Amino acid sequence: MSSSPETVTTSRTPAATAKGRRHPLGLGQVAITGGFWAPRQARNGADAIPSGQDQLEKAGNLHNLRLAAGIGEGEAIGPVFADSDVYKWLEAAAWEYGRNPDDDLLRRIRELTAVVAAAQRDDGYLDSVVQLRYGDEGRYQQLVWSHEHYCAGHLIQAAVAQVRCTGDRALLDVATKLADHLVATFGDGKTVDVDGHPVIEMALVELYRETGTAAYLDLATWFVEARGHGIIERHGHSPAYFSDRVPVREATSVEGHSVRAVYLAAGAADVALETGDAELLDALQRQFDHMWSTKTYVTGGLGARWEGEAFGDEYELPPDRAYAETCAAIGGIQWAWRMLLATGEAAYGDAIERMLYNGFLAGVSLGGSEYFYVNPLQLRGAAYPDTGRSPAHGRRGWFDCACCPPNIMRTLSSLDGYLATTGDDAVQIHQYAAGTIKAGDVELTVETNYPWDGAVRITSAAPAVVDLRIPAWAEGATVNGERVEPGTYARVTAAQIDLQLPLESRVVGADPRIDAVRGCVALERGPLVYAVEQADNEANVDDLHLVPEAPVAESTNLLDGVTVLKAKGRAGTGHRPGWSFEVGVEDSTGDEVEVTAIPYYAWANREIGAMRVWLPRA
Repeated sequence: MSSSPETVTTSRTPAATAKGRRHPLGLGQVAITGGFWAPRQARNGADAIPSGQDQLEKAGNLHNLRLAAGIGEGEAIGPVFADSDVYKWLEAAAWEYGRNPDDDLLRRIRELTAVVAAAQRDDGYLDSVVQLRYGDEGRYQQLVWSHEHYCAGHLIQAAVAQVRCTGDRALLDVATKLADHLVATFGDGKTVDVDGHPVIEMALVELYRETGTAAYLDLATWFVEARGHGIIERHGHSPAYFSDRVPVREATSVEGHSVRAVYLAAGAADVALETGDAELLDALQRQFDHMWSTKTYVTGGLGARWEGEAFGDEYELPPDRAYAETCAAIGGIQWAWRMLLATGEAAYGDAIERMLYNGFLAGVSLGGSEYFYVNPLQLRGAAYPDTGRSPAHGRRGWFDCACCPPNIMRTLSSLDGYLATTGDDAVQIHQYAAGTIKAGDVELTVETNYPWDGAVRITSAAPAVVDLRIPAWAEGATVNGERVEPGTYARVTAAQIDLQLPLESRVVGADPRIDAVRGCVALERGPLVYAVEQADNEANVDDLHLVPEAPVAESTNLLDGVTVLKAKGRAGTGHRPGWSFEVGVEDSTGDEVEVTAIPYYAWANREIGAMRVWLPRA
């Protein structure tokens, strides 16, 4: 291991592809310096990441790796995928170091990396829980559930982040040794099997991008193509849950476990990008479009069913039973980002924005170190917390299945790498955040208080060619005073660019095929979806109706300065004794009341009470 960070030449971004219409700008080229996201990144670095390592210690994840390394005595603790949370933490720490170098953080990274390296077998195999519980003979015997490739994938992603942000190669050496073992073990003429939880596909492609070793891309391609051919079904499991019922290039929609499905799609998009597979990319576009129009919540949340943490049928989007796992929103962002790099289409930037500000951000507290695993769009006042992941418990510092917290950490610490790209002789800005962007000779300064204010000013020393994403909701947006088309990129050449995005509140309805919210409306402002929380309303939120025709006022006197919406509504009649189903029963409403709504991401930062995004129309 090097004694000090080296100069890193590879782009410091989670998807450093040179293919596609857009080429990402990474940490160091893009820097968030203020506004909405900077304090969230600061809390993530100062509080969440250090406390995350403490949680991994308490939960036994680090204990397992030490035992596999020959340090100490005991038995494996926790789920079979326990190593993966350590690797996500290591990735988060690496990106955080790349964003904000810190000697103590580097020391933590190096100490933990040394333990991981010592736990690895001589032939490259590494999975501490399997090693401790089942020995060498237990390798890959239950790959449907063992998550061995899943853990390997997160290790590889951490290693790539580490070398890109610190210059240290110790974890990359572990990753390449493990990847070489996988190449020697799996594929045609070898072991024909796939992991029940995708992520190895993305990881192997990124390792190929970092090292240039074609065998890693070849194996990633094989893993993508192997799905949908009965491998998992032969093990006696239902293939739909594992995204293994239909070959990826033949599928028309996502199905099954939502995180598995979007991780697989993101990996397939990486394969399509690097191999130039237009047919595969077209299939992924169809799948994303179908998911976005029929299986995505207004918050960008993914996964309608608690049963199997899964996607439901078309338009099956119940707000109260929404699972909408935080990891699924993160996987959705990763997939959309790769599709944006491949196609340059603004719709993917819009999707990232919706998932980022709503489905993802709701998963972490305003303080930065308490989390939601599940993100419903409605919680009733009398809800009983029947599982440890229920939001009725309130936000929690960790979970028995702790995939979401370190996933949030790595997303926030690498967020700078999702904001801008180059291509078509211009710089593209996809997400608006106060900071700087450097691309070759072009240096841009971005000033904005978005999403609270729609003004975005971009300046440079000389006229620069910049493509600005104009969100689909931004009717009436202007660039330097000229109207621009929403849902597209507006190209402008200037030394000062003034983008004005209209942030008037909107009342939105749902496709009538979404039975669960038919006749209901929701409030939005800019990229934010709003929710009505009991803490702000005297009337019972469970009984509230909204008057969509009434004007909506704004204020900023709650929480950490969020823009609050004040709408008109009617208080419902509340509980009525007797049988609920009678001829002629009407949805009557009571007295007119003021309805206060806050951004959905900010709910449950006070006491836990009733909340809903969709309100019946008064």
